[in-house]
Amino acid sequence: MGEVSNKSTIVLDGDQPGFVTTRFEDLLNWSKKYSLFQYPFVTACCAMEFMAMACPRFDMARFGAEAPRFTPRQADLLWVVGTISQRQAPILKRVYDQMAEPKYVIAFGTCASCGGFYDNYATLAGIDKIMPVDIYIPGCPPRPEGAL
Repeated sequence: MGEVSNKSTIVLDGDQPGFVTTRFEDLLNWSKKYSLFQYPFVTACCAMEFMAMACPRFDMARFGAEAPRFTPRQADLLWVVGTISQRQAPILKRVYDQMAEPKYVIAFGTCASCGGFYDNYATLAGIDKIMPVDIYIPGCPPRPEGAL
């Protein structure tokens, strides 16, 4: 597993399980370093399926992702859920630009991926027109199992 910090000690006895001595704050910071902090940008009906992921049946907390961030500056993962209109596109781009590196984007649902059913002048035909997308989750609405 490796060292937790400069002030920690790992004690191993051959093949026997060992233990780590460290400050709780260092251990907490080490565990947060490898967790994804999410920022949901939710606009439409896919939100119901997205919110279902936090319920006990799907239990997103087991992956350490139960607490969304309320500012993009603290987030690593941007969930774009639902239809994005032309008027919302600059706001979404600003949210993406405020995120720290490395940053990841998930397009959740058909509307976020390719514009969905609304083939008109007011709807953005996929968020990949304004930012790079790492994962596309298809469906209208997508099932929570598809995102987990």
